[in-house]
Amino acid sequence: MQRPLIKHCRQCGTPVQYRIPDDGDTRERAVCPACGTIHYVNPLLVVGTVPYLGDQVLLCQRAIEPRRGKWTLPAGFMEMDETLAQGAARETAEEAGARIEMGAFYSAMSIPRIGQVHVFYLARLLSAHFDPGPESAQARLFTEDQIPWDELAFTAVRRTLECFFEDRRRGGFGVHDFDIA
Repeated sequence: MQRPLIKHCRQCGTPVQYRIPDDGDTRERAVCPACGTIHYVNPLLVVGTVPYLGDQVLLCQRAIEPRRGKWTLPAGFMEMDETLAQGAARETAEEAGARIEMGAFYSAMSIPRIGQVHVFYLARLLSAHFDPGPESAQARLFTEDQIPWDELAFTAVRRTLECFFEDRRRGGFGVHDFDIA
């Protein structure tokens, strides 16, 4: 992945230089020659849930790009001043209008080529009534054989759902950690 290009210092506006900082760092960074500020570019966190009711999982059909019209688990970018679980619960409420009981941490996927880490929690649905927000065209429950596998928006969602249904067949949920190349 091409790193985002920082051109000017966020502190003082001076054009930055790309070099390895003198602070013992080992990576090239955008460094301000005027005030010395080192600008770091780090992965974004995407947080969400695997909302389930019995043998069904809640999916949302995207009403926005990227991948408008495709299906996904409710998830989105973590905001400042919230925990992973708070962000996952917020995204579930925003995208699906679902009432949930937060469950355990379930999966983490590193996706280095796009600079993201996706994190999902299990979430038991408290109702089969949904009120999707503006980012979702609809929210629906699916059994494993009803999942629109060819219409899923993201690899991370597919992998998480595969793990979920496999764990369910085994009778216990584990924690999953994998990389998506």
